[in-house]
Amino acid sequence: MDTPMYPQSSAEIARKRRELAPRPLEAFRAFSAAVFADGALPARTKQLIAVAVAHVTQCPYCIRGHTEGALKAGASEAEIMEAIWVAAEMRAGGAYAHSALAIDAMAAHAHAAPTHST
Repeated sequence: MDTPMYPQSSAEIARKRRELAPRPLEAFRAFSAAVFADGALPARTKQLIAVAVAHVTQCPYCIRGHTEGALKAGASEAEIMEAIWVAAEMRAGGAYAHSALAIDAMAAHAHAAPTHST
């Protein structure tokens, strides 16, 4: 039997979430609505940010949901793809920036390693 890693969202899953923790779900929905409402940033921009973050956090549900949200908020396909490239650059940039930790560890190891004379 071929079972998908990420099950499709369904009414049954939504019902079970609501049944198991109704108050946190209600609070989360209110929080989400407040966060994605027009404010200092328009909802379209917020959805583009969410698309980028979803790619960095690698949440398939968030990627689909916020891509759809961005389109509904008026974002173009090109804007969505550009947001994804920004996320990719930030992820790569983070790996590159953190190489300073490896370089520091290598330097510490080199200074701590005993020297062998011949």
